[in-house]
Amino acid sequence: MASTPDTRRSSVPTAHVKALRGFNRFYTQRIGVLTPYLGSELSLTDVRVLYELAHRQQPTATELGRDLGLDAGYLSRILRRFESRQWLTRLPSPNDARQSLLQLTEAGYQAFAPLQQRSRDEAAALLAPLPHPARQELTRALATVQRLLDPSAASPTPAVVLRDPQPGDMGWVVQQHGEVYAREYGWNAEFEALVAGIVAGYVRDYQPEWERCWIAELGGERVGSVFVVRKSKTVAQLRLLILAPGARGLGLGARLTDECISFARNKGYKKMVLWTNSCLDGARAIYAKRGFTMVKSEPYTGFGKELVGETWELPL
Repeated sequence: MASTPDTRRSSVPTAHVKALRGFNRFYTQRIGVLTPYLGSELSLTDVRVLYELAHRQQPTATELGRDLGLDAGYLSRILRRFESRQWLTRLPSPNDARQSLLQLTEAGYQAFAPLQQRSRDEAAALLAPLPHPARQELTRALATVQRLLDPSAASPTPAVVLRDPQPGDMGWVVQQHGEVYAREYGWNAEFEALVAGIVAGYVRDYQPEWERCWIAELGGERVGSVFVVRKSKTVAQLRLLILAPGARGLGLGARLTDECISFARNKGYKKMVLWTNSCLDGARAIYAKRGFTMVKSEPYTGFGKELVGETWELPL
């Protein structure tokens, strides 16, 4: 029996088809899809799976295969290869004995971090020659393409953007810390003063080759921040990780932390340290998952409360 032509395909003008195919050829050549991916031995699919494992909270293989559109057998071979390199561990699912939860090991994060950094560097190099208005136009155009080609994937949640600080951002960082910690933990203005001093020192003594700040935006609104500062020639310090309440539950705290780790490794630091408090369960869980360990715990009185300060470290 002869197949019936898809009338929707046959009605598409040839010029439109040629335009899309021409763009595909241009863009794949421009980003080097046909060359070894990011200078590694991994395929594009390998890196995509690695990316999802690094940014998801213990997915199952079924979830990964469904969301990435991968054949179960093909994905299974990739996961077994990651396990053989000790990049991946499987945990029993508390909800379904037939499923395992997938989690990257510290070695897995170390393998992924330089790939992620190279991908960002290549994207930045592609955008760098464009003036700011052109970059904004391109970003809007990309969002339009995605919306038009996959309307079913449109989400009410606006896109998250991580960017360099702009005028006014540092004041926002101080304000957010003061407001959030007063409202949620009852800390007094001493904490806001501490944050103001840290921010002022960062701006005054900023070392662009060794330090970095990211501001997170959600739908064009500031919702988070994190800093990497140079503690010594070999030690980087993670500071001032914060999320506005409306941005929680999106994996953004983990993403900001990953940015810091990747940056520090790329710069050749040997260790990353941070100081936190025992009551900050969400942040502590993020740090622990990425291999940070607590090396010091000490009670103190501060910010109008009796607290326990903690020092955490991560070998890089």
